[in-house]
Amino acid sequence: MKFEFTELAYNYDALEPHIDARTMEIHHGKHHAGYTNKLNSAIEGTSFEGLSIEEILKNAKDIPAIRNNAGGYYNHNLFWEIMTPSGNKNVSTKLKKAIDNTFGSFEVFKAEFIAAAATQFGSGWAWLYVHNGELYVGATPNQDNPIMGIELEGEPILGIDIWEHAYYLKYQNLRPDYINAFFEVIDWNKVSEKYEKLV
Repeated sequence: MKFEFTELAYNYDALEPHIDARTMEIHHGKHHAGYTNKLNSAIEGTSFEGLSIEEILKNAKDIPAIRNNAGGYYNHNLFWEIMTPSGNKNVSTKLKKAIDNTFGSFEVFKAEFIAAAATQFGSGWAWLYVHNGELYVGATPNQDNPIMGIELEGEPILGIDIWEHAYYLKYQNLRPDYINAFFEVIDWNKVSEKYEKLV
């Protein structure tokens, strides 16, 4: 079974002015396509062929060619899925209650998430994820994610790409500006849906 290159549910310019069309075109059409193709090549003829992406992430931690490309494939699919052109601030009652109980308020959660993303050294991702029914914020380097159980362990419901290719054309070295802009295009309906499937 080959992994399919995921088409976007919106046009490359749909997230403007927060994320520009040229960045989206390169990020999705080149980087994400590259991870997809390299993942398929890396697993061809191996015991990983035919496994789900989650099974690969859990079991290929010691095989860099598979680990990196599987992470790139999974992480980007999540990233595209939890963004929407108009933004959507409708956090479900269940997720809002969990955020309030865990962090104290949505604003405290947002501050923690922004800090995790802003302070991750070099390339990586920041996450809101679920572990044993509880919410956590954290960050991972490169294309790692919580499913791998390396720095973190759990199932991500929200993730931001903080590799420079995700923002440098528009924001240059101003990563915090990009992170704030990301909050304008999050689809909280989708994030809530992911959370409610896990608890």
